Parts: sequence; C-alpha cells; structure tokens
Amino acid sequence: MSWDLFIWFGSVAVLMSAVGSVFSAVGRRTPAVWLISGGIMILLTFIIGLWISLGRPPLRTMGETRLWYSFFALVSGLFTYCRWKYRWILPFSTVLATVFVVINILRPEIHDQTLMPALQSPWFIPHVTVYMFSYSVLGCAFLLALAGLLTSDKVRVETWLDSADYLVYIGTAFLTFGMLSGAIWAKDAWGHYWSWDPKETWALATWLSYMLYMHKRLTGTGSRRSLCLLLIFSFLCLQMCWWGVNFLPAAQDSIHVYNR
Repeated sequence: MSWDLFIWFGSVAVLMSAVGSVFSAVGRRTPAVWLISGGIMILLTFIIGLWISLGRPPLRTMGETRLWYSFFALVSGLFTYCRWKYRWILPFSTVLATVFVVINILRPEIHDQTLMPALQSPWFIPHVTVYMFSYSVLGCAFLLALAGLLTSDKVRVETWLDSADYLVYIGTAFLTFGMLSGAIWAKDAWGHYWSWDPKETWALATWLSYMLYMHKRLTGTGSRRSLCLLLIFSFLCLQMCWWGVNFLPAAQDSIHVYNR
C-alpha cells in the first residue's frame, strides 16, 4: 500500500460518506449508518495497508496524522449521530473529514520509512492515536457549539450544549491521557517531563480552556452564547496546538519537529 493509491481510497470513502450524509439529512438512518461505516472501513483498510508497507505506524508526518483525523472525524460523527440522532452532524463531520482527505491527496507529505530514535518508543502509538481521537471528538463538540451560536432557539442550544458536554468529557479525558503519556515519553526520550516547548505550551492552553468550559458547566455559570464561544475558542487552541505552531518562529527549534 502506498500514498499513490490514497486518491482512490480517499475518494471512495468521501463519496460513500457524502451519500450517507444525504441520507441522514432526509431521515434515512439505516443507509446513512451503513454508508458512513463503509467509508470508515475503507479508510481503516488504507491505514492498515500503509502501516504494513511502511513497516511502522503511519503517525509520523502531518499527512499521516491528517489521515487518522479523517478516519476519527467520521467515527466521532457517526457516534454522535447514533447517540443523539442529529441529522446535520454527519454532513458536517463528513465535510471536516473531506477537507483533510483532499489536503492529503494534494499534499501527502511523504517521508522515508525510518523513525528517528525519539519516536522509537512504546508511547509513540498510544500518544498520537489518543490525541487524534480526542481531536475528532472535540471537533464534534465544536460543531455543536457553532450550531448553537447560529440559532436563537434557547431550548435547542441547551440541548446541543448537553450533548457537547458529553463529548467534551470524553475528548478531554483522552486529551489528558495524551498529555500524561507525552510527558512520560519526553522523560524517557529527553530526560525531562516538560520543557515549555511551543507545542507543549499550546497543549496546556487547550487543556485549560476545556477545563474552564467544564467548570462553567458544572457550576452553572456563563450564558449559553459565552459557553458556545468558549468551546469554539478551545477548538481553535487545539488547532494551534496541532498544526498552527509549525508556523511560529520558535517552533523551528522545537523538539517536536521530526522531519529534519
């Protein structure tokens, strides 16, 4: 399996997910679930094939992490749809996955098969996959917050925030595990748990932002609009942590740059 084949796997997965999203939007749940599940399985097949052909987990490059995010975005969207039956969530999660699939088709960022010593750690796979899963779950919470911000129906907003709470709890739990596993990995690789590296700093800022949201929800403080805005802000922090830091001058000397 190679990136040359991704255009076919990615295109079919996106097409099936798009058709499934249309079915979900018109209330045809069964075909929607089957089609989205099919798209998920196609991406999973490519991930497994790429893993075997590379001889390492495809988690090193931005292109490879985008591949996992596309997969998890569909998984999280399908979970949210099955759990709360929001007809519009699958179209949005499909669009989110499609964006990353298209970027990977146009710019896969292929590197060699080897892993530098810092990445040859038992923490490598759980750390990155847990983060990608948490990003996708929190992405669904972001979509709910965005929808809540665009409607004036207070009852509907509160319902969406209740659903977002559930996703934030799950996403933040995995985010916490990702940070802790990353700290243990850093101790093993570089001799210290924390270095205030730009990526680490933004990871902490993201985690604190979601913790603030949970605090406000549990204490009943903050208006619905401010809570939606806080969720959107938190997701923007997450995007900064994931790939935005790569554009910061300080990131050029980051210990999290592995492709040089």
